[in-house]
Amino acid sequence: MSAEALVDATARAAGAVAFKAAAGDVLFRPDEPCRGFIALRSGSIRVGLTGASGREVVLYRVRPGEVCLQTFSCLVEGWLYAAEGVVETNVEAVLIPPVAFERMMAEDAGFRSAVLGSVAARFGDFQQVVQTLAFTGLEARVAAVLLRLADDAGAVRATHEALAAEIGSAREAVSRQLGLMARDGLVALSRGRIDILRTSALKRLCDGPL
Repeated sequence: MSAEALVDATARAAGAVAFKAAAGDVLFRPDEPCRGFIALRSGSIRVGLTGASGREVVLYRVRPGEVCLQTFSCLVEGWLYAAEGVVETNVEAVLIPPVAFERMMAEDAGFRSAVLGSVAARFGDFQQVVQTLAFTGLEARVAAVLLRLADDAGAVRATHEALAAEIGSAREAVSRQLGLMARDGLVALSRGRIDILRTSALKRLCDGPL
């Protein structure tokens, strides 16, 4: 089922409500109950955890056609949210109440297959996060996130703190690593922006031994 088909199927459910949310809006927080199943028509949601120290780790993003694993767990198991969901780019979506979600999972084979397929992909994302944190050095992780977030001009518009959240590290450690990369001519640093100067060298860092 395509992203559009998933939204259309969700919109036909009893109690479906279309809504919009702007970048920066918080859709859910830890210890809050789940309001229902969300199907995105456009935009993205960043899901992350924040520790007692205030350090954030980005777990995954939800985009059209994808299912939030936190929401799925809350709906299926009756749990409260354990993470925070923040709108990253303006969202248009459809929300259905828990009882409608349960009915669709039981009666609509296409909807059920799409949801479960997305959930399986989410577990793959988690496995990648764990492998990266456990086995990949900081230099390679910083290089990888720079390449992933760079625009077509090779610019990364993100703070050091935001980059640290992406790779599960401390801001100070990321700043030190970026400083070393700048010293070696791989990147150029400015306020809120990092320009990649040697893409091939960053790729070699990512492909190096773990």
